[in-house]
Amino acid sequence: MRMGRRQFLGASASAVLVAGTFGRGTVFGANERIRAGIIGMRSRGTYLMKAVSKVDGFEVGAICDVDRDVLEARAAEYQTNTNKTVATYRDLRDLLAAGDIDAVFVAAPNHWHVLAAVWGCQAGKDVYVEKPMSHTIWEGRQLVAAAEQTGRIVQVGTQRRSEPQWQRLVERLKAGVIGDLYAARVIHYSTRPPVPLHPDETPPDTLDWPLWQGPAPDKPFSKKYVHYDWHWFWHFGNGEFGNNGVHYTDIANWVLGKGLPVHIASQGGRYGYADSAETPNVQTTTATFADGTLFTCEIRGRYSNDEGGSKGGNLFYGANGYAVDATCYDAGGKEIPDENPPASGDAVLLHLANFRDAIRTRNRDAVPAKPLDGHVSAAFCHLGNIAYRLGRDVTFDPQTETFGDDADANALLTRAGYRAGFEVPRLA
Repeated sequence: MRMGRRQFLGASASAVLVAGTFGRGTVFGANERIRAGIIGMRSRGTYLMKAVSKVDGFEVGAICDVDRDVLEARAAEYQTNTNKTVATYRDLRDLLAAGDIDAVFVAAPNHWHVLAAVWGCQAGKDVYVEKPMSHTIWEGRQLVAAAEQTGRIVQVGTQRRSEPQWQRLVERLKAGVIGDLYAARVIHYSTRPPVPLHPDETPPDTLDWPLWQGPAPDKPFSKKYVHYDWHWFWHFGNGEFGNNGVHYTDIANWVLGKGLPVHIASQGGRYGYADSAETPNVQTTTATFADGTLFTCEIRGRYSNDEGGSKGGNLFYGANGYAVDATCYDAGGKEIPDENPPASGDAVLLHLANFRDAIRTRNRDAVPAKPLDGHVSAAFCHLGNIAYRLGRDVTFDPQTETFGDDADANALLTRAGYRAGFEVPRLA
């Protein structure tokens, strides 16, 4: 059974979940093509449109964007590149109600990730949701629940989970090649320009500004938000920590396997210029797990040297050595040869192929980047941002995913409120 748009918009979350999966839910044959709909057609959505088209077994059936100019440009680009036409939608709810779409790819801004993915699950679609999986800790937990309750295949766009070099690193570190790990460190240094002081103004008639905001309470339109710098405002984004930092926190989460930390501190600010943005362009976060293992993350959006030959990567410290990205060293700094070096491959294409295979077999365990993985890796970033925004250390309970009786910290676990009709449903 497929829902039409009117049914989809009128169905409550509980009714959808009680009814179960509305997609066909069958195993795809090896030669049956999976029709994909891509939501959000700026840089990442365009990249996914091209990448999905390269993976055998997928075909792009629809694209969606709230900006008419962007949507028309991408449709024309797709036709030029493939000699095929693609269905276009301004409203993702119309795409989700389309009976000929099997899987959706959520590449809209961060504040849309969870709601679009939950709606996708409830509409019977399998879902690929870009990183960070969530905009807040509470929202992430609701998507984990939606995937469980609907049985849909959900994969997070942290593609390094499908990359052989990272898979091999995790295997080696878990096997103890540098001994027991006592600390992990993340670095991401990427120069970011200032965000101009644009005034509030009337949105262009090509942009559906209320729909762009979706679950976020209304703000006046400003060019400082669209189409990229929303990352640097808490209302829509998660700063550089939640933007690129989540790729590295995901590796750390994968290697350490300790869940979430119990104590978090974070300091920083916007350095080097005065501009309109809110999130820090320089930020250092330190977290401690229940067993004492340390985790630190350094984000620098200004000029910086590299470390270990990298301006963005993972470092792990063990009793007998250390690792810089996928290379392991002994206590004397000598590289430890890998007796079984991994093959190379395009991480995104491999990730998409794994998503395809999981859809075909309906094996949710085959997904390399599961919703719970995405939730924990994004929550690392959210915890650091909460400590930063409060200007003090915070103590976290990973079991309840709350800050105990710390009301100010708990208030930042989710939004204070949602736009009517765009509420993220409470599922957990």
